[in-house]
Amino acid sequence: MSALTPRQRVLMLVVAVLVVAAGAAHYAGLGDVATFAVAALALAGVAWLVSFGTEELGTRLSPGVTGLLQSTLGNLPELFVVIFALQKGEIVVAQTSILGSIFANALLVLGLTIVLGARREQDGCMRFARRLPKDTSTLLLVTSFIIVIVGISLASDDHASTHIQSISVIAAIVLLLVYAAWVVPFARSGEAPAAAEGAGHAGVPLAFTLVLLGVAGVAAALVSEWFIDALGPAIDQLGVSQAFAGLVIVAIAGNAVENVTAFVLARGGKSDLAISVVKNSVAQIAAFLFPALVLISQLFTTHLTFAIQPVYIGALLLTSLAVWQITGDGEAAAFEGWALTGTYVILAALALYE
Repeated sequence: MSALTPRQRVLMLVVAVLVVAAGAAHYAGLGDVATFAVAALALAGVAWLVSFGTEELGTRLSPGVTGLLQSTLGNLPELFVVIFALQKGEIVVAQTSILGSIFANALLVLGLTIVLGARREQDGCMRFARRLPKDTSTLLLVTSFIIVIVGISLASDDHASTHIQSISVIAAIVLLLVYAAWVVPFARSGEAPAAAEGAGHAGVPLAFTLVLLGVAGVAAALVSEWFIDALGPAIDQLGVSQAFAGLVIVAIAGNAVENVTAFVLARGGKSDLAISVVKNSVAQIAAFLFPALVLISQLFTTHLTFAIQPVYIGALLLTSLAVWQITGDGEAAAFEGWALTGTYVILAALALYE
């Protein structure tokens, strides 16, 4: 039975140091900006730790179950960030963190994955199976539909606009049912992504893997709370908006680092698996995490709904259409990947000046 590689030991040590440093900065009162910065780095490290543990656990399970585990456990940091944000009444951070997770995966991570995958092909075109990209686009469009009609209702001030919270709860339940109708047969079909080949080192003992996931889950909860505590004062001192913090900083810390696996797979020529890792994450955030958090928020004073700012309504709808247009035919050129990445940069610039 093989042990951890030297690189993995070093990375785990770095994550442990970052978590301890974030805790020390929080409890010692070393400054909001310092705590915010260290907690953001620790959040990224915990995201990698969860991803690694899930991949190792996946070597003992079927590809379908592994894909579901990767998409569910991989979103633990984002889940806790949003829960603590809602608990503290930070509705803008909560909403933009979820939207940022969608944008970071569907634009930034997917775009760079396509660039890396396309550059290794002789004709400069990355090719992959069509089913998952189309399914993901469908789930994104259903989520976008809910958000668009809620936005139109509020803008037109019709009678339904006074019941947005109830409509959001109903829509969340429906969206979860749609997701379940997709994910169960998809997982059983064996087309869901297996554990990332080459990204983790198979053979780590099962007991160690389970303990690692448990520790990572606790760390995700603690670091998320420290991060949210320091967020408000830190962004005031730095002069950035809450929207930028949620849309960019939290999204990159919790998602982009976690999905480095997709970059490794794309560079290695494993196009189907690389696209699957990213797309499964996009589908899970949009059609499972978002509606689940809408329901969970009913336990708090601050309620999460599908009512978001008009500019992000447009951005989400256009992102859904762009992802469908670029990946729906089972192939993508490098410039299309750069187009997705550039779109994310433009959106981040807009959020910076919110």
